[in-house]
Amino acid sequence: MTQLPLKFVSETGSTNADLASAVRAGERLSEGHWLIADRQIAGRGRQGRAWFDGAGNFMGSTIVRPGPHDPAAPTLALMSGLTLYEAIAPLLAEPAGLSLKWPNDLLLGRAKLAGILLEREGDAVIVGLGVNLAAAPDVEGRETVALSALGPPPARDDFAAALARSFDRELERWRAAGIDPLLRRWLAVAHPLGTSLTVHEPAGAKVSGAFAGLGPDGSLLLRLEDGSTRPIHAGDVMLG
Repeated sequence: MTQLPLKFVSETGSTNADLASAVRAGERLSEGHWLIADRQIAGRGRQGRAWFDGAGNFMGSTIVRPGPHDPAAPTLALMSGLTLYEAIAPLLAEPAGLSLKWPNDLLLGRAKLAGILLEREGDAVIVGLGVNLAAAPDVEGRETVALSALGPPPARDDFAAALARSFDRELERWRAAGIDPLLRRWLAVAHPLGTSLTVHEPAGAKVSGAFAGLGPDGSLLLRLEDGSTRPIHAGDVMLG
């Protein structure tokens, strides 16, 4: 099996920011290159939220260079979610409790176990992933969970290697099979159709409805009270 280039550092500001800086500086980092930190002092989540850096958790970033014949780059969020699911499900005695929430969260029950942050930098997409292996953050208004709540968590380095292999497989499928199989697989492990969702849109508006699946471009479909369906292309999604 091909060994993927995993670089470990004890501390950094943000693994996403470090890879973005390297791309801007002209470094030709190959796909499969990972930067993994024991601790991030300026980690970021979506919409500028801090990215928890609990000791023993996974915090890392990798790079994708989409080509002209690849699926649309935003669908990498869905692909990355499947990567997390496929890496974590085998670690659980009862994986039925694991599900994906659009566009970038992995849930255990109703609690967030892992998240993703995608950022464009030139011709590259930086994909940051954070997984609560050993500890879960206290986040006001949000449920969180760590794998340690279910038993001894995997060693961070072992998990990093497994996650990198999962990402490599899913990236190859994304390119070879296109978006339709990706959408079907994502829906198969997502929270059920009809789940009540509230979306906080980037401009500040809030809209509620029922999960009605995914659009052909990977957008979230929200069934509104009047029976219409609204596609959501960006936003922070909450259950209930």
